[in-house]
Amino acid sequence: MKKFFTIVFFLVLHSFLFAQQFSQYNTGTLYDSFENPSQASFIPDSSRNVGFNLFVPNFNTDFVLSGNAQKQFKKRVFAGRYDESTLQLGQGRLNYVNANVNAYEFMLKVYTSVNGDEEIGVSLQTKGEGRGIFPDDAAQLLGDNSIYGDEVTGILNMAGNYQAYHQIGFTYRESLDDHFAFGVKLSGLLGIVYNKFNIYHSFINFDQANDRAFISLAGKYYASFEPGKFEKSDLLPKTKNPGASISLGAAYKADDGVKMQWNIKDLGFIHWNKLSFVGSFNNTGLVRGLSTRGYEQNLFTTVSSVMQSQSVRQSFTSLTNAHAEFSVSKSYWLGYNGRFKYTPTVVLSKELLYTGFTGVLVNHLQHGNLVATLTGSYDDARIFNFGGQFMIKSPNTEFFIGCDRLLQTTSLLRVAMNKNSSQISQSGQFSGANFYMGFSLKLGTLIEHQANASSIPMSAERSFVKRFWQRITGKGD
Repeated sequence: MKKFFTIVFFLVLHSFLFAQQFSQYNTGTLYDSFENPSQASFIPDSSRNVGFNLFVPNFNTDFVLSGNAQKQFKKRVFAGRYDESTLQLGQGRLNYVNANVNAYEFMLKVYTSVNGDEEIGVSLQTKGEGRGIFPDDAAQLLGDNSIYGDEVTGILNMAGNYQAYHQIGFTYRESLDDHFAFGVKLSGLLGIVYNKFNIYHSFINFDQANDRAFISLAGKYYASFEPGKFEKSDLLPKTKNPGASISLGAAYKADDGVKMQWNIKDLGFIHWNKLSFVGSFNNTGLVRGLSTRGYEQNLFTTVSSVMQSQSVRQSFTSLTNAHAEFSVSKSYWLGYNGRFKYTPTVVLSKELLYTGFTGVLVNHLQHGNLVATLTGSYDDARIFNFGGQFMIKSPNTEFFIGCDRLLQTTSLLRVAMNKNSSQISQSGQFSGANFYMGFSLKLGTLIEHQANASSIPMSAERSFVKRFWQRITGKGD
């Protein structure tokens, strides 16, 4: 099984990772304020002035596999065998994989001034991002290679990339007047690992009589590490692969309560050191033991060695998967004496480096300190997701847990608990899983306006940004 996961990670997840978490929009949690820089996380006259996650990770994980190969890989993982019945060979059918990780290990934010609702913060998070594409024939090759003739072309044409990095972020947020707010997050990035490949030509010559095959591949290869030399210590923050990113946010709240947000998220780069590997490959390798149990590992080793065969040590620069987002929302009070607060939010999200586009409807229903959220999303891959979130939120305490792919995650858990079940199926258009959770507290002194203060209030001195905003708008305090 370990060998199988190694091959899947190479052929599929050498593709990769990034997760958007839409259910947190307009919740005002500490997590929300770091992800959407213009979002306030403190409530004057109710919150205390220091927000902290007490080193409890706030995280989001996500995985999606779409295409005909879903059933095959689930059968192999959970039942120990392949099932190629859903594959359509020789027709150019493609499978797509996308997996994402975003974890905040440390979040600290301080409310610095009542005049302007100024907040500053620092965070440490770890992120992974990437994607991959592979044809049905590549999946077939893993299971049963005996169906092919002596020579086949193009069945290993595929591409993928992934990168993981630590992110040290510094945020600043301020209300410029009663309607406008802005925020910025400046981050230093510390690269952990990067891998990218693009196989644009492949040819296999099968020699079934001798239980072997010759594989010829041509393409491009990048790697930030020497194959087989990546160690656990490389996961720790190090400065050998530096980078930087910026997130910008702006918010406007109209007199009728409509709130709009604009965000540019994680626009940045990482410079991978000169000991990395870059190369164009055009070479041939030998796979032995086509009919043996070790065939999967033999195939992985050969494909890997061919791609690495002509690489040289060289530095290179990669970009982070930036997003542009726009949201609009409005709150309504429902029920007897307005006991329930309903806040629908529409979010539009566009990846800046790729074609990805997602539309989301987030529905928050709050009663006291309890919040239930239902989320529906639809993207350019024609994938619909239904999600749910439960949150406990008071001015000084917040806990949330949820899943943005409820149906797919439930289906995958059911399969995992019935590994030998014949019910393992294609699961519709895609298979996937998602889970997120977070916690934080507000500590310190109570934030008070001057009129309500029981002690000397915070400084009312205007910030440079607010003075500049008032100069260009002609508005005073």
